[in-house]
Amino acid sequence: MPLTAIVLAAGEGTRMKSRHPKVVHNLLDKPIVWWTVRAAQAAGVERTIVVVGNHADEIKAALSDFDGIEYVEQTDRLGTGHAVRVVRDALGGFNGPVVVINGDAPLMRSETIKALVDETRAHHNACTLLTMTPPDPTGYGRVIFSDGHVAGIVEHKDATPEQRKHERECNVGVYCFCGGRLTANIDLIANDNTQGEYYLTDMVGIYVGQGEPVSAVHVDDYHEALGVNSRSQLADATRIMQERINEHLMAEGVTMLDPTTVWVGADVTVGQDTEILPMTMLYGATHIGSDCVIGPNTRLTDTTIGDGCVVDETVALSAVVEDGATCGPRAYLRPGAHLMPHAKAGTHVEIKNSTIGAGSKVPHLSYIGDTTMGEGVNVGAGSITCNYDGYHKFPTTIGDHVFIGSDTMMVAPVTIGDGALVGASSCITQDVPADALALERSEQRIVEGYAATRRAKLEKED
Repeated sequence: MPLTAIVLAAGEGTRMKSRHPKVVHNLLDKPIVWWTVRAAQAAGVERTIVVVGNHADEIKAALSDFDGIEYVEQTDRLGTGHAVRVVRDALGGFNGPVVVINGDAPLMRSETIKALVDETRAHHNACTLLTMTPPDPTGYGRVIFSDGHVAGIVEHKDATPEQRKHERECNVGVYCFCGGRLTANIDLIANDNTQGEYYLTDMVGIYVGQGEPVSAVHVDDYHEALGVNSRSQLADATRIMQERINEHLMAEGVTMLDPTTVWVGADVTVGQDTEILPMTMLYGATHIGSDCVIGPNTRLTDTTIGDGCVVDETVALSAVVEDGATCGPRAYLRPGAHLMPHAKAGTHVEIKNSTIGAGSKVPHLSYIGDTTMGEGVNVGAGSITCNYDGYHKFPTTIGDHVFIGSDTMMVAPVTIGDGALVGASSCITQDVPADALALERSEQRIVEGYAATRRAKLEKED
C-alpha cells in the first residue's frame, strides 16, 4: 500500500504579523513547509498532499523543489479534522497508511515519521499518534494511558489539576492513520466545541470507543515537535536546526571556530578538514571541497568551491571556484563567475559571467564582466572590462600570460592576444595582437617651478 502524507498548511499564522503565510517564511535558506515535506518524503512518503488556503500560490512556489505534490484548497478553515475531510472529498478515499503532519513543523525528523508508520503497519493500527514529554507541558493535550494502551486525549483546559500534575505525556499533533478506516470514519468528528471546529484529535477517542487499535510513539527530542507560530519561535527553530546541521558537519570532519556564528543550509556539503570561520552563511546547492578556509564574513549561495581554496569575506552567487583558488577579502562573485585552479580574485574585486584562467590574478579594485581570460594573466589594480553600452552586453577575450597595467579600461568587444602587455591607465578600444604593447594615454607635461609660483601667489592673496 502506498504511503501518503497530508501536510496541513492552510493556516494564516496571524502571530507572525505578516502579509505572507507563516509556512513560507525561511528557516535558514528554505521555507518552513519545505523542511516538513522533505522530512516526510525522506521517510518514504510516495504521495504528498498539501492543504492550502489563502496565498496558495506562495506555498506552491515555496515547494517548487518537489515534483508531484498535490494541492487541495481548504476554503473554510474549520479545523484539522475538517482539512482531512476536504482532502478525502476532493481526491477520494485513502489507501494505505496516511501521515498527517502540520506544515509548520520544520524540525521533525524523517526517522520519527518512519517510526510512526512502522508502528501503524506492525500492529495494523487505526491510528498511531506521536507523543513527547516537554519540560513545560502547559497548553498541550495530555495522552491518557490504560494498561499501557492509549485511552484518550484530554486537552489542557479540560484536564483536572491531578492530570495536569501527573500526566506528562503530550500529544504532538502528528498522526499515522489506516487510510481505509480514516476514509470511513472521518465524518464522525463533531464540532461541538467553543471554536465550532472539527479537531483531528477527536479521532483518537472515536477509535478507542470503537475498540480499534490505537497506540503511541514517543519522540525523545521534544524539539522535533515544536511548531512555528511567531517570529520568536522561528528564531528558536532556526537555532535548533543550525546546531543540528553544524554538529553533523563537525562530526564529519569540518572545523568551526564558533558554530553559533555559522549558518549552513539543508543541501550544502562540506569536505573534511575545511574550516568555516565566523559570520559565514552557506546556502542553496553550495558544495565545498576539502582543506578550505571559508570566511569570515562570507555568504555563498549555489556555489561550488574546490579543494584547498581560501574564500575570505566573499559574497558568491552561482559561482565556481576550482582547486587552490583564492577570493577576497571583500570579493563579489556574481552568477557565471568561474575561477580556474589557483586563480585569484582579490580585494574589492567583482567578477560576473567570466572565466579567470588557471593561475591568473585579479588582485584588487577591479571589475571583470563577460570575459574569457586565459592562463597566467595579471590584471592591475583598478582595471575594468567595459562590457555594457547601456543597451547590450559585449564580450572581452584576454589570452594567456597577458599583463594588464593598473587603471586600464577594456572597452568591449575587444580581444587582447597571448603575451600582450597593456600599459597602465590605457583605454583599450581596439584588438591587441599577441606579444604586442598597447599604450593609450596623453603625453605627460612638466612645467618647472609652477607649484612654487602658485603657492606664492595664493599666500600673497591671503
